[in-house]
Amino acid sequence: MDLRELYQELIVDHSKQPRNFGPMPESNYHADGFNPLCGDKIRLYLKIEDNVITETGFEGSGCAISTASASIMTEMLKGQTITQAEALFERFHSMVTGSMGPDGGVDDFGKLAVFSGIKEYPARVKCATLAWHTLRNALLERDETAKTE
Repeated sequence: MDLRELYQELIVDHSKQPRNFGPMPESNYHADGFNPLCGDKIRLYLKIEDNVITETGFEGSGCAISTASASIMTEMLKGQTITQAEALFERFHSMVTGSMGPDGGVDDFGKLAVFSGIKEYPARVKCATLAWHTLRNALLERDETAKTE
């Protein structure tokens, strides 16, 4: 099995069986996101205690890439500080938009490396980054809906 097949398998798995999916009433941070290009919608939930993300969740509807990105993101955020989560956003965004450069350290991205090829498909970048823009709004406690435009 080549790397592309493995990546496709991971995206399909996370889109069909998203982790941390469902409402999270105990959250103390949340934000909504919307991709007007394709209609993907997300509500992201975070429980933050002593500057550390202890629980994550999301709900909504979207394409396979959008759902898989939210699922993998919520898995990776648990145990991260707010500062670490913001840095992860910046690195992920750089990776999928192609501004990271060829030696961008994709190898240490874990499951997020599955999205490294998205930069070749600009319309899909918006799908992959929706959850991440929503994360940024939640961390900054912004009331407006995060958009990918």
